[in-house]
Amino acid sequence: MRSPRAWQRGAVEERKFAFDAEDAREVPDQHADAQSAPSRRDEVSSVAQVLERYRPLYSIEPPGTIDGGDVLRIGRAVYVGQSARTNAAGTEQLRELLKAGGPAGEGYIVIPVTTRGCLHLKSAVTQVADDTVLINPDWVDADVFAQFRQIEVDPSEEHAANALRIGESLIYPTSFPRTLKKLMSAGIPVSAVDVSELQKAEGAVTCCSLVFRESIRR
Repeated sequence: MRSPRAWQRGAVEERKFAFDAEDAREVPDQHADAQSAPSRRDEVSSVAQVLERYRPLYSIEPPGTIDGGDVLRIGRAVYVGQSARTNAAGTEQLRELLKAGGPAGEGYIVIPVTTRGCLHLKSAVTQVADDTVLINPDWVDADVFAQFRQIEVDPSEEHAANALRIGESLIYPTSFPRTLKKLMSAGIPVSAVDVSELQKAEGAVTCCSLVFRESIRR
């Protein structure tokens, strides 16, 4: 899915992250929206116009903020990075939305996760198989994900923890060859792609994607 053409409504510098469609939305079985960066808040309504055809939508209200890059769903657990873009108020609202009996009524467990030295949680950790995460332990506490097999990024490739899982396949940047070799040695099916242009604006493979099963609301 293409990100909204938000860059046409402002200066290029203010919209340099407009390709990061994921930041404007997080897509579990229901959708919650929020955007903390002031220059990007009007992206929320643009993306909502598309997503409302597929899922019920719920909003995170001020002072709560959540960016999609801080939300990692693994099964029924939703890990939420506490960062410059996502705060405790937004995390608590998401918890109330997703808990059993909440407005979305989905029964997810929301787990706040402290991040350090990175923009988003998914800069530090992503799921690469049912039982496996790719992680930079310098940016997030590995103990939070102790129940998973962990593949650590190569120390020389600190930005290498961001991967996009679709089904049983993994989309992964070619620019991190040492970590790519680790993934392949672990038996992870990988489709390597060149995202070097996106990386110039601190972009990553999850940023440009909203992945969900199509289930049109009737």
